[in-house]
Amino acid sequence: MTGNSFSVSGYGPERTGWTRLFARDSLARRLDWPILFSAIALSLIGAALVYSATRNRTELNQGDPYYFLLRHLLNTGIGFALMIGTVWLGHRTLRTAVPILYGISVLLILLVLTPMGATINGAHAWIVVGGGFSLQPSEFVKVTIILGMAMLLAARVDAGDKPHPDHRTVVQALGLATVPILIVLLMPDLGSVMVMVVIVLGVLLTSGASNRWVLGLIGTGAVGAIAVWQLGVLDEYQINRFAAFANPELDPAGVGYNTNQARIAIGSGGLLGTGLFKGSQTTGQFVPEQQTDFVFTVAGEELGFVGAGLIILLLGVVLWRACRIARETTELYGTIVAGGIIAWFAFQSFENIGMTLGIMPVAGLPLPFVSYGGSSMFAVWVAVGLLQSIRVQRPMSA
Repeated sequence: MTGNSFSVSGYGPERTGWTRLFARDSLARRLDWPILFSAIALSLIGAALVYSATRNRTELNQGDPYYFLLRHLLNTGIGFALMIGTVWLGHRTLRTAVPILYGISVLLILLVLTPMGATINGAHAWIVVGGGFSLQPSEFVKVTIILGMAMLLAARVDAGDKPHPDHRTVVQALGLATVPILIVLLMPDLGSVMVMVVIVLGVLLTSGASNRWVLGLIGTGAVGAIAVWQLGVLDEYQINRFAAFANPELDPAGVGYNTNQARIAIGSGGLLGTGLFKGSQTTGQFVPEQQTDFVFTVAGEELGFVGAGLIILLLGVVLWRACRIARETTELYGTIVAGGIIAWFAFQSFENIGMTLGIMPVAGLPLPFVSYGGSSMFAVWVAVGLLQSIRVQRPMSA
């Protein structure tokens, strides 16, 4: 087996056509198809929900009802191509490029703090690149944190020098993650910071590091959250979101409007929903940001409990198969990368769905694969590519 994902054991030039494609050790047989099909299904369901939420929003779609639909499908296509490229390069090749990728991602989030940065939907977390497109660098930082920490924590273990990461290595890995997290906090993009902290926890848990580090990180996070609140790092709208979460009746026509309307939309769907494109809350544009952060409300209203449950089921399949990939790989580096992705997808999905149901504070996080947004779509498909690469390059006996 080589570092190239397409060079798998026994995959020789003597095999051609269908025999080569479906041989036991071929790339097609080694891919995790449940993850691939689930991710595609989520993206296509998202396309329908995005179209339903935006087709009548003339102030957003520039008079073209298919504007967001076509861009969502384009983002999905680009994301799928990035996944293929990631599998082709392989997670092991990307391991050698981590310093470059890390440097680029830190540079991009620093640019957000310059005049090049832009505020969209209340968050100063974007770079406008022209042509109606914008970039949210914090989405890609999630990937580089996973790869960077995995590289450091697994280096001596995979080489056979250590049975598990030592304290010095853990400190180095935490330092690598802290730099971009602090920069993103300065934007401030609290939702992304929350995801990154959970990613760090997931990475540490799967690396075999001492549990004292995990407990210490949780304690440090709690103290840090109090400090951020007291020092006034958060913007007023972010503080108001937490206040509305703590007291749902607080300012129902103002800061609590989003969550109240979201629950009304989901509750009106019942078991089977009102029908795609027939939701009164969605058609009446009562729920803000339905194509992005609150896309799950469209599913709840128009597809009902069954349709919303299907989305959760598909996300569950992605997580289940990712857990299986993490368990079956024989290298710690692959296990850590998969573990970080699992933590990322699980928390972000729970937070997004939870905030529409009122059980989590509004944090401005998209629903993986479903919400409209290029940066998020590209990042999650790269993560799927990493998972596929880990599975493709595992020994056949696994």
